[in-house]
Amino acid sequence: MSYNDKLIKSAEKTGNIVCMGLDPVVEVLPFPDLPVRERITKYFDVLFSKMVEEKLSPAAFKPNLGFYAALDMPRKGEYEGSKALASVLDLLDKYFPSVPVILDSKRGDIAKSSGNYAKEAFDCWNSDAVTVSPYMGSDSILPFAFEDKGMYILNRTSNPGGAELQNRLVIDPVEEREVYPLYIAVSHMIVAWADKHEGIGAVVGATNMKEFADIAKYFADKNIPMLIPGVGSQGGSASDVIHVMDEVGYDKRLSRINSSSGLTHPWKKGEAPETWLEMCISSIKTLIKEATL
Repeated sequence: MSYNDKLIKSAEKTGNIVCMGLDPVVEVLPFPDLPVRERITKYFDVLFSKMVEEKLSPAAFKPNLGFYAALDMPRKGEYEGSKALASVLDLLDKYFPSVPVILDSKRGDIAKSSGNYAKEAFDCWNSDAVTVSPYMGSDSILPFAFEDKGMYILNRTSNPGGAELQNRLVIDPVEEREVYPLYIAVSHMIVAWADKHEGIGAVVGATNMKEFADIAKYFADKNIPMLIPGVGSQGGSASDVIHVMDEVGYDKRLSRINSSSGLTHPWKKGEAPETWLEMCISSIKTLIKEATL
C-alpha cells in the first residue's frame, strides 16, 4: 500500500485528520519517581490506554527524534531516550496498529549520508514517513524515496524565524522565469519530486492563513500530502485550516493537522496536576472534533 493510500485509509477509519505529536518533556510528566525510560513509557501507556477506552484515535502520530536522542548519553553507554522511543513505538503498534507514524527528524544530507538517515528512519525505527530538509536539493531528497514510505519536505514552516529565508524572493527553479517567495519555489520542487515518488509531501504551517491557502490551492489537484504544524500553542486554528482546504478543493484525507504539547502536556510547565489524564483527553477530544472529516 502506498503512503498516500495509508493516509487516506487512516483518515477514513478514524474519521479525522489529527496528527498527535509525541514529544515528552520529562520534567513535566507524571510519575516523577520513575527513571526516565520507565517514566515516559508508563505515561504514554496510561494515556494511550485511556484513549482507546474513550474510542479516541488520531490519524497519525509524530514523535520528534530530538526529544528522545537528547536523553541518551552514548559516551557513558546510556541510551534511555532511544529505548524510550522504542517503547513508545511498541505501544503504538499495540494500541493503534494501523495509524501511520511520522518520525520528525528533519534530516537532509547528500547521497550516501541521506541514504543512511533514510535507513535510520525506515529500517531502524520502522516509521511510515520522515521529515526532510530541502536545502541540499534532489540528491538529498530522493534517497528517502523508499517504496511505500512517505516524506514531508519543509516547505513553509510555522516558526517565526522561518520567514527569514522562506519568504525571500527567488527565481523559480522549475519555471526558471517567475520570481516567487522561496516557499512557493519549494512547493514547485516538491511537486516535481513527487512525480518521481508518490508519498512526497510538505510541511506547511498554520500560522499564516494566506500563505497556507496559496500552497494548499497549488497542491489541491496534485496529491501532495501536507503535515500542518502550528495549531494550538503556536496560534493556528484547526477550524481555519479545514475551511481553507475545503475552499480550495484540497483532499483533506491527505493532510494531518499536528499538535504536540497541547495534547500531551497541556499544563505546559511545572509538575503534572492530579487531573493530568483528564486534561490530555479533553484536549485530544477537542482537536479531533475540530478536525473531523
